[in-house]
Amino acid sequence: MIDQREKLLEIKDLKKHFPMAGKTVLKAVDGITFDIYKGETFGLVGESGCGKSTAGRTIMRLYEATEGEVDYQGENVHGKKSAKELKKFNRSMQMIFQDPYASLNPRMTVKDIIAEGIDIHGLAKSKQERLNLVNQLLETVGLNQEHGNRYPHEFSGGQRQRIGIARALAVNPEFIVADEAISALDVSIQAQVVNLMRELQEERGLTYLFIAHDLSMVKHISDRVGVMYLGNMAEVATSDDLYHEPLHPYTQALLSAIPISDPEVERSRERIIIEGDVPSPINPPSGCRFRTRCPLAMDVCAKVEPEWQEYTKDHWVACHLYNDKYNEEHKARQAVKN
Repeated sequence: MIDQREKLLEIKDLKKHFPMAGKTVLKAVDGITFDIYKGETFGLVGESGCGKSTAGRTIMRLYEATEGEVDYQGENVHGKKSAKELKKFNRSMQMIFQDPYASLNPRMTVKDIIAEGIDIHGLAKSKQERLNLVNQLLETVGLNQEHGNRYPHEFSGGQRQRIGIARALAVNPEFIVADEAISALDVSIQAQVVNLMRELQEERGLTYLFIAHDLSMVKHISDRVGVMYLGNMAEVATSDDLYHEPLHPYTQALLSAIPISDPEVERSRERIIIEGDVPSPINPPSGCRFRTRCPLAMDVCAKVEPEWQEYTKDHWVACHLYNDKYNEEHKARQAVKN
């Protein structure tokens, strides 16, 4: 249940730019703003290369922000911190990575992988307590205690991701970034991992940032969803509002591509085809970044960057179609069509 009164994270105009050869700059994340409430799952979606994983890693401070703020419980994550403060912060925020095999040390036993955070933060007073904590975590994620003596290569992809979840839980975090945590798994295993994450959220009061490109899965796990395109936020809304009344043309196109199980509805509905390639984040289009592929683009879209606005309660969008100052051209076009 979302507690609307308590924001856990406030992301304010966050930017992450990477210097390239010469004077060129890759603008992976270029000014995104949204909040994450305590106890909710915030889904972050978009095409590959839109900057969603970079956003997650910058929020976690795995990357230093170029500009902007990430406020965690009112404290700027990217402010100067002492080693002691960083250690406390790192315990409260953890990450589950996309490729569980690449993120697990192949030379360490599962027991030692899970206990790494316990050791760093001094959460066990003895070897026996350490072992007990690891065994509890293995059982929590649906694995057996004897699995602790094995190595990562001895497990399936789904089991390895459970090990990754256990490692993240070991330090009792409050906030977890799941970066494409299920995309490398079979569909049946994806559902099992998502159900496990939901159970853990209810039991432990966790807050998730769930990064994915599969919009159908994001719908089932997320309370609210943000849509990114080429380093910018296009839209943020509750899961129900976004899937039933998408505002941004990009969101509408993404949702129109999700298959529907009812064949009658599937045949009758309109598919929105996004033509052209995603522009380079090194040299993004002027104005609205989606305008070069948008079927509803207007003259103003090339000149003015759309304002990030709350169009209806809790439904944010960056599109000139919803700004009375600029959408007369769109209304005129619709009148001609009708």
